[in-house]
Amino acid sequence: MFFDSHCHLSFPELVAKSDEIFAAMRAAQVSKALCICTTIEEFESVHALALQHDMLWASVGVHPDNEGVHEPTFEELIERATRPKVVAIGETGLDYYRLNGRSIEDMEWQRERFRVHIRAAKACRKPLVIHTRSSANDTLRILGEEGGQGLTGVFHCFTESAEVAMRAIDMGFYISFSGIITFKNAGDLRELIRVLPIERILIETDSPYLAPVPFRGKLNTPAYVPYVAAEVAKARQCSIEEVATQTRQNAEYLFGISQTM
Repeated sequence: MFFDSHCHLSFPELVAKSDEIFAAMRAAQVSKALCICTTIEEFESVHALALQHDMLWASVGVHPDNEGVHEPTFEELIERATRPKVVAIGETGLDYYRLNGRSIEDMEWQRERFRVHIRAAKACRKPLVIHTRSSANDTLRILGEEGGQGLTGVFHCFTESAEVAMRAIDMGFYISFSGIITFKNAGDLRELIRVLPIERILIETDSPYLAPVPFRGKLNTPAYVPYVAAEVAKARQCSIEEVATQTRQNAEYLFGISQTM
């Protein structure tokens, strides 16, 4: 019924509880989830999870915040992206939130990494999973420079403005919302959900982070994605079943996954 479009089941805190998590997912009717890769070093673990579980798929990429890790080449991304059950490139993008004394100009290494991921996504025709924080203008600019016909993907864990959302949608991207939308101070995001086309909305947990209310501050898992769906339904004044069905179909279409379960 529900599709968690962004989770990190390979992270140690979730691996330690994997049997419990999968049982909770089934009980919550979370039938599909995309396991997101954040380093090349992590990829084999992420991919193994997807191969071991019918309900899981994988991505390949390096998170923009990760430094001191293997820097993937175009060829390395392509090779991994063509493996079974790998359906996306990312997460990738830009993050200027923690500059640690550096200037935005000093983050050229992030922008170049992002460009490599975009080029790989175009070459293998896989969607991008975009992370952008305090960097929306550069993210959109680079997508415009490197993109073109056929480039698509999702802006995950969206917290930007309505203008950024609409520009992303105009470029062929989807907008994914996490447990943040259940937080008291997320009124602007809930208003955005009300006006966005439902055909362009995904839902996610970003687990193990950002557990929705009433679990805020606790370990997050894909079993909590129905709480995100419920908040979307409330904002749009529709049923949770409608949100579950539409967001699942959106994710299946975007990631090229069979529309079953």
